[in-house]
Amino acid sequence: MTEMTTSRTDDDEAWTRCPNCSSYLYVKRLDRYAKVCPDCRHHLRLSLDERLDLLLDRNSFHPLGEVPAPGDPLGFTDSKPYPQRLAAAQRKTGRPDAIAAGTATIGGSPIVVAALDFAFMGGSVGTVVGDVLVDAARRAGATSTPLLIISASGGARMQEGCLSLMQLARTAQEIARLREAGVLVINLNTHPTFGGATASFSSLGDVILVEPGSLVGFAGPQVIRQTIREELPPGFQTAEFLFERGLVDLVVPRESVRESLAGLLRLHRLAESPAPPPARHDEPRRRQPGPSADPWEVVGRARNIDRPTTLDYIHRLSDEFVELHGDRVSGDDPAIVGGVARMAGRSVVVIGHQKGHDTAEMVRRNFGMPHPEGYRKAMRLMRHAERFGLPVVTFVDTAGAYPGLQAEERGQGSVIAECIAAMSRLRVPVVSVLTGEGGSGGALALAVANRVLMLEYSYYSVISPEGCSTILWGSATRAADAAAALRLTAPDLLELGIIDEVVLEPAGGAHADPAATVDRVGDAIAATLAELSTRSGADLRDQRYARFDAYGRLGADAERYRAGAA
Repeated sequence: MTEMTTSRTDDDEAWTRCPNCSSYLYVKRLDRYAKVCPDCRHHLRLSLDERLDLLLDRNSFHPLGEVPAPGDPLGFTDSKPYPQRLAAAQRKTGRPDAIAAGTATIGGSPIVVAALDFAFMGGSVGTVVGDVLVDAARRAGATSTPLLIISASGGARMQEGCLSLMQLARTAQEIARLREAGVLVINLNTHPTFGGATASFSSLGDVILVEPGSLVGFAGPQVIRQTIREELPPGFQTAEFLFERGLVDLVVPRESVRESLAGLLRLHRLAESPAPPPARHDEPRRRQPGPSADPWEVVGRARNIDRPTTLDYIHRLSDEFVELHGDRVSGDDPAIVGGVARMAGRSVVVIGHQKGHDTAEMVRRNFGMPHPEGYRKAMRLMRHAERFGLPVVTFVDTAGAYPGLQAEERGQGSVIAECIAAMSRLRVPVVSVLTGEGGSGGALALAVANRVLMLEYSYYSVISPEGCSTILWGSATRAADAAAALRLTAPDLLELGIIDEVVLEPAGGAHADPAATVDRVGDAIAATLAELSTRSGADLRDQRYARFDAYGRLGADAERYRAGAA
């Protein structure tokens, strides 16, 4: 699929033919494009050396040590003895085995890199490849340096039998140790990555990047066809297929991989906490209850599609942002977005409901009503934040979790419960901002925070006014009365102690001046993060616990419990 065929013209210039579109390509031009076809954007295979030259800072690669030549532990012979196959691969590639590993930098950030060479027996994983991967992981752990694993592999090496199979466990347990130590692991999976590689080190990264068109899976397409005798769908096991199903974070064109890696490495550096920037507005916040607008009018304003969305907040408030995708199980729900950002002078994990500003986007994002995949993605990002000591900032704006048949079949209620429970135990600062609609458990799943801020014309409720009216009055016509009875406005909730601050909106509401609204929210987030960042992880977890525990204490000691929670 990615092999090149070379021909010669009369003037002895080399040409090749794209295996995807069949265009004839001048090799020197193709090299300038990093072997990406300029006509159809098909990614042809790079050699291992070409790959490292493309990604790493110039002259920064230093091998970890000499890679030993593999032995023949089984005395294996098929059509030829295993040692003969090894010798042929060594002559072809100039390497002892199918891997290179060392220290390097990308964009000035230090990394440990381990890269498989598909040209050496299909990048298959034997004991020596396992040894080198283990050594690379241990170096990363000992120096707290991010580990980058570049995969192109057919899987475990059959010629080494069960010893090869054991490399899956050896490498997986090393990456598990890096998770426990909070050391970043990034996978870059290229064409093809299959079998034992996918069932171990190639799928365990904190972030997984894949090149366009790459085939990645456990069993190869030919094996699947022969086993189940079934036609496979178009695009099966391609990078794009995996992305749609939430199994990878990003499909990154080759020319953008280096900068994507550099950005991820920058965002995961832990820097000193900055001082909060000065507020840019005279009165952006309110900490005491004030006058409340008509509750039904507030509900209408909260639903205005011109209000800033989560992505509007992220893009205006962040110096840098890498969106991460997928729940690593079955899907990537566009109703929840999130990733790692540089916000308020520090790296944070940001998560939020995403609606849209027009009908097409609203439909694509299911009107900001998440499926279970969205909440699983949110949980994954929360755990990512805790692993790397990053604060969590959430933006809440949803009418509620999606109540459809498929969502129920996939466990909507239990996933929301798990999300709430996971958020309650995070040992990092958590700040939630209610920016529009705060609909029941679907909103609370992103709002179990140390500090809860709320825009002036947003609402937060156990049920929608229309739902309450229908249940208690028999129709939705009493929605305005229900809104008033539910006390769902920001001043009401500040008085009840549900939220900590009201962020005032510009005259006319957030939709009238989105930029000013975002700036005010940014000021509040920066000040809140500066305050929370002085606390220990245990203190942050315990404060959050006490905060929510206080909501069940409605007797004489309620104020004392709430004061302690704050």
